[in-house]
Amino acid sequence: MEAPRLAHTMSSPTSPCEEVIKNLSLEAIQLCDRDGNKSQDSGIAEMEELPVPHNIKISNITCDSFKISWEMDSKSKDRITHYFIDLNKKENKNSNKFKHKDVPTKLVAKAVPLPMTVRGHWFLSPRTEYTVAVQTASKQVDGDYVVSEWSEIIEFCTADYSKVHLTQLLEKAEVIAGRMLKLSVFYRNQHKEYFDYTREHHGNAMQPSVKDNSGSHGSPISGKLEGIFFSCNTEFNTGKPPQDSPYGRYRFEIAAEKLFNPNTNLYFGDFYCMYTAYHYVILVIAPVGSPGDEFCKQRLPQLNIKDNKFLTCDEEDGVMVYHHAQDVILEVIYTDPVDLSLGTVAEITGHQLMSLSTANAKKDPSCKTCNISVGR
Repeated sequence: MEAPRLAHTMSSPTSPCEEVIKNLSLEAIQLCDRDGNKSQDSGIAEMEELPVPHNIKISNITCDSFKISWEMDSKSKDRITHYFIDLNKKENKNSNKFKHKDVPTKLVAKAVPLPMTVRGHWFLSPRTEYTVAVQTASKQVDGDYVVSEWSEIIEFCTADYSKVHLTQLLEKAEVIAGRMLKLSVFYRNQHKEYFDYTREHHGNAMQPSVKDNSGSHGSPISGKLEGIFFSCNTEFNTGKPPQDSPYGRYRFEIAAEKLFNPNTNLYFGDFYCMYTAYHYVILVIAPVGSPGDEFCKQRLPQLNIKDNKFLTCDEEDGVMVYHHAQDVILEVIYTDPVDLSLGTVAEITGHQLMSLSTANAKKDPSCKTCNISVGR
């Protein structure tokens, strides 16, 4: 049985107790804080001997749910009618304490067999650390509650998006991808120093690095997948890569078939925007059987390289032909090293538009186009 779902409630600046807003079949009550303090009008009766939960276990953790169980002494166990669950984001010592201090979310559930599932995308976010404590409670005939002391505080972290969640993102991205345009090269912009360092210290081969935390907070590739970022979008009027770039004035260009061909697999990695009208899609190209391919196979939806809405390669008259989606900005991650000798490095003539950079960019959680109904 699932725990009831509650929206966030705002803390009173003068009272440690908080009111739970009525939602679905839940009753509006006020709860003590973890120290057992109550306001005079809290509606909770004086503490009586109810068993205190101990040996709390968290299991079956997803990006927006978990199961919780605990042990209790048998004394007065039959008097328990409800469980109070105090769920909080673990404080980030680098966060803005005044603006970002998380409001505790008090969940109220009828006493049901354990383990109990707690689920709710409006208060559970993926890849986020939480603390949880539990009380047992007994509802009285006058509506007051007798409560136990709080249990010990347990810490846990929610999971990344699953393939199911990423498939939902994929389907949303497909809706706006637009028509397909031809392309012939992948390109990577960096500063001159990057390419000099690659030649001097890596034997001329660009090395994969760990993807940053840009995009969806629950993306399983952020901070984990190693790869090299490439672009492939073209200008509508020229069919060539744009001359502007936010990442540096030097560009490495490589023929598309050298990175993307029948010996590679293609995966969908993310779909997001940064409070702008245009959207980004992250794709992963991995040589078949490579470590990157094995990583993606377990975590990401795989795309048919000949037939998908974002990036395709197919043979026409013995020649490989490539197309990309017109209405999204594609960020392509290639998971193996790439030797500079396979392409060319030259200075671009356009501007360095820093406003277009996606380095550690935060996704707009309010965008209806690129968000799904789980934690942001």
